[in-house]
Amino acid sequence: MSLNSPFKPKKRTLKVPIKVFDYDPHWPKMFQKEKKQILSVISSKVTAIEHIGSTAVLGLGAKPIIDIMIGIYQLSDAQDCVKPLETIGYEYVPEYNTSMPERRYFRKGPNEPNKHFHLHMVEHGGQFWKRQLLFRDYLRTHPDTASEYYKLKKELAAEHRRNREAYTNAKTSFIESTISKASRINK
Repeated sequence: MSLNSPFKPKKRTLKVPIKVFDYDPHWPKMFQKEKKQILSVISSKVTAIEHIGSTAVLGLGAKPIIDIMIGIYQLSDAQDCVKPLETIGYEYVPEYNTSMPERRYFRKGPNEPNKHFHLHMVEHGGQFWKRQLLFRDYLRTHPDTASEYYKLKKELAAEHRRNREAYTNAKTSFIESTISKASRINK
């Protein structure tokens, strides 16, 4: 999941179409297992680790990718994490630094079944951190909104089967509206 995605839809097509799956009760377990592995190599830099995105919301269907948000003291600490994370299969993707300067992005998979992870390393307590948790927690406590989001994702996956950027951007309005509601509640 990407909140405030800066990407514009592209005409390029994906080899594998976007698929949104029903909720899998193994997703939280996969997060916990991966969290332990991450902490085994970078615990000294980590202030907190959160399971974010749709796979973190009970009952919400999603692409089977576990999104993990790692809070660090300052973004510059991320550079010290690149090599250790590589030892457990993560690839650092610096191309996203320009479009999303508040985070450092890593990925693992998708060539291993049920082992596809996106890691978002951000300053703990920063805006990216807060917005991700607001969205996730609102969906966790408002099942009707989560159900509406799932329906939207399935429709958009069918409409934008081979254009990930268009799929992501088409969710932005819903995400922003939900964050706005969550912000009003949490004031």
